[in-house]
Amino acid sequence: METSKVLKDMASELSKSMKPEALPLITAETSSEYVHKRVTKDQEKPILKKNAKSAAILKAGYTKEKRMFEITNMVVFGILQVTLMALNTYYFKQQYLGAFIMSLVFGALLADFMSGLVHWGADTWGSIDIPIVGQAFIRPFREHHVDPVAMTKHDIVETNGDNCMLANTVLAPLLGCCYMYGEKWMLEHYSLMVFTATFAIYVCLTNQIHKWSHMISGLPGWVKMLQEAHVIMPRAHHHIHHISPHETYFCITGGWLNYPLEKIQFFQSLEYIIEAVTGHKPREDDQKWLKG
Repeated sequence: METSKVLKDMASELSKSMKPEALPLITAETSSEYVHKRVTKDQEKPILKKNAKSAAILKAGYTKEKRMFEITNMVVFGILQVTLMALNTYYFKQQYLGAFIMSLVFGALLADFMSGLVHWGADTWGSIDIPIVGQAFIRPFREHHVDPVAMTKHDIVETNGDNCMLANTVLAPLLGCCYMYGEKWMLEHYSLMVFTATFAIYVCLTNQIHKWSHMISGLPGWVKMLQEAHVIMPRAHHHIHHISPHETYFCITGGWLNYPLEKIQFFQSLEYIIEAVTGHKPREDDQKWLKG
């Protein structure tokens, strides 16, 4: 009886949270004039005094060891990705064109979804005190909310190293299969190879795309063109996430899935269930750093 009551209460709360008025004001919040004004203001003002100490502590967590780890992952990624793209080019046949295009689309969409899932998880749960994971992976997310423009000063290694590591976890097993099972296997699984290559390159570039979305000057023309075409996440789109308390629009590769996931209250539903089961409140640690 107790369990049944809890489930009914959860269903009731979820249904309330999914009312249309719970959704963000997409049109108002994403108008180019509004966003340019807000983002420009955010980048020109100094960090709030209450956040300065938090920003300094979090920045100091980036160690030499972490940087070497990132460089290693970037080198490995370059080798693996170039190898897979060469195989995809070599084995391409005209009859694969339809599957090739579909693999590109679904690889990009999965990368966008995974960027949201990882971003949501790191923003919402855990702390920098968790051994290994806390300093290495959660710390950058805390620093980013305390000082959103700090990442625009990060070099290519600090920006992309962790994402290369994530991409390597899918590239290495696939190339292992290519090596072990040979040409016949590659021809039979050509769509999977294209899908994985697309997924991996988008995963690798996710934080670079994220960085570009925070820059209001110095962007190459081709990057602006890709943003405007929504091939990668535009600045206006990402600004919705940075409206406190940073609880929506987590997908940061293309941002294509943000609206549908928000519409069905995907992350909010997960948060409600996790809090009901564990008692942990979402973004509790993140808010602690924001308070200074």
